[in-house]
Amino acid sequence: MKICLFDIDGTLIRSGGAGKQAFLRTLQEAFGVEVVDPGVPFAGRTDRGIVRDLFAHFKIPITSQSWDLFTEVYFRILPECLASCRGSVLPGVETLLEIIAANSEIEMGLLTGNTAKGASMKLQYYGLEHYFGFGGFGDQHVERDRVAEQALIATRERWGKAIAPEQIFVIGDTPADIQCGRTIGAQTVAVCTGKYSATDFTAEGPNLVLEDFSMAGPLLDQLTT
Repeated sequence: MKICLFDIDGTLIRSGGAGKQAFLRTLQEAFGVEVVDPGVPFAGRTDRGIVRDLFAHFKIPITSQSWDLFTEVYFRILPECLASCRGSVLPGVETLLEIIAANSEIEMGLLTGNTAKGASMKLQYYGLEHYFGFGGFGDQHVERDRVAEQALIATRERWGKAIAPEQIFVIGDTPADIQCGRTIGAQTVAVCTGKYSATDFTAEGPNLVLEDFSMAGPLLDQLTT
């Protein structure tokens, strides 16, 4: 048994900035903020961590009530932003997912900084949700490493504690994906479809680097041997 844990943004899809646009619009609508992009980094981070930094920048109290209000408005706005930003599924993704789905010895989940509901909304919009039934998400954790631990727990709850870390492949487009995969002892796969090049991943030492999933042969070889 092999387990593939995929990141979403920059790995499976390019949303055209829909998530960031929805975040900033949510701040304006929910908290009356005059939104000027504060330059808070998004790539490779959890939604919880991004919102924390945005709240700190705009001096919004970091409370459970503020988080609940933010997510309520965000989930309402996100579909509009996905439609207006005109993103796309990244090259080779649908073919790769179909090949993996046809193999009974490989299972697919998510390891994403998105909230569980946000992840579902994005994947549903792009017609990919049916491939993924479990994972780790950015609802609770600021640190992506904690999300990886959550994904590992979810994997073992689903297929048993006999699943060894080296049977798990963490696949993403940022150095943070590779780092968090290493923290759980997984195989790590970097795909250069986000803002990072193969050179940018050198320090993280992923097990495999792909330019995009149209050249996924080396990954499939590892998954099927």
